[in-house]
Amino acid sequence: MSGQEIFVIIIVALLLFGADKLPEIARSLGKGMRDFKKATDDIRRELEDSTSEIRKDFNDVAGSIKTDVTDISNNITKNVNEATDSIKSNLNDVSKDIKSDVKEKSDPYKYDYTD
Repeated sequence: MSGQEIFVIIIVALLLFGADKLPEIARSLGKGMRDFKKATDDIRRELEDSTSEIRKDFNDVAGSIKTDVTDISNNITKNVNEATDSIKSNLNDVSKDIKSDVKEKSDPYKYDYTD
């Protein structure tokens, strides 16, 4: 509100209630606003108190789920790495065997009479 609007409201209040009633009305209005603020603060505090346990339980469950997912992810990663290493090792062995066989068959100076 601008200063002019407040001035108009004060003039109207003076005309309606008179100068002797304005302090009493202002006190009543101030008390009502304090009571309203106190009531809203009480409601807010009660809501926070009642939901704090729910939030704590929710955070505990979320933490537990996060831990479980991390453990499962780590186990999967470990198993995949072990399988990959095993496959690589087997492929290297097969590759070495094939290279060895090719070298034996392609060596013109070596005669194999067993075939």
